[in-house]
Amino acid sequence: MPSTVRLHRVLTTSPEKVYRAFIEADALAKWLPPNGFTCTVHHLEAKVGGTFKMSFRNFTTGNSHSFGGDYVELVPGERLRYTDTFDDPNLPGEIQVTVILKKVSVGTEIDITQAGIPDAIPAEACYLGWQESLRNLARLVEPEINQ
Repeated sequence: MPSTVRLHRVLTTSPEKVYRAFIEADALAKWLPPNGFTCTVHHLEAKVGGTFKMSFRNFTTGNSHSFGGDYVELVPGERLRYTDTFDDPNLPGEIQVTVILKKVSVGTEIDITQAGIPDAIPAEACYLGWQESLRNLARLVEPEINQ
């Protein structure tokens, strides 16, 4: 039965900056792949009804997997909902991702729910990958470089 993972993090930056990191192709390619992977964003149309396509490549083996999805809801600085579908037939189904951003006294609280993860992917692997990705996200969005 497909699983669900839930993640929570507080980042010392604005919700608007975190939101942009989710909808700009070059930003996604920088922070989304877990450690040991590279990311190529083939297409990204960040609007409700828009689509995206990307691939992750294992830097050690060179193997890659591609996936894409649809943007279901986009509320700047507050919420994103999108789907993910793997091109690999061994990873069937549609994953639903919800990202909620909330301004808090020290920055932005981020809650992520990823539901419908294929049985072939262990939940702990998702947690590990997301933890790495969220550390990368913090490195991208937390510095305030005003020049």
